[in-house]
Amino acid sequence: YAKLSGRIKEKFKTQERFAEAMNMSPRSISLKLNNKREWKQNEIDKACELLEIQTSEIGEFFFANIVQSSEQKSA
Repeated sequence: YAKLSGRIKEKFKTQERFAEAMNMSPRSISLKLNNKREWKQNEIDKACELLEIQTSEIGEFFFANIVQSSEQKSA
């Protein structure tokens, strides 16, 4: 959530201010940004409104592409 954290700092300066705007505790925001709790759809919608994130950008901010690579060992 590095890109999301950056936008929060850009728009609200602190996670605490963002949490207040979201009507959530700072702890809840921290857990979500540290991937310990999942974002609910209504939370994503509200965050996008507050952070001015376009619908087309939601994936960039809330969903990471996980790519696994397998290493081939030489014989």
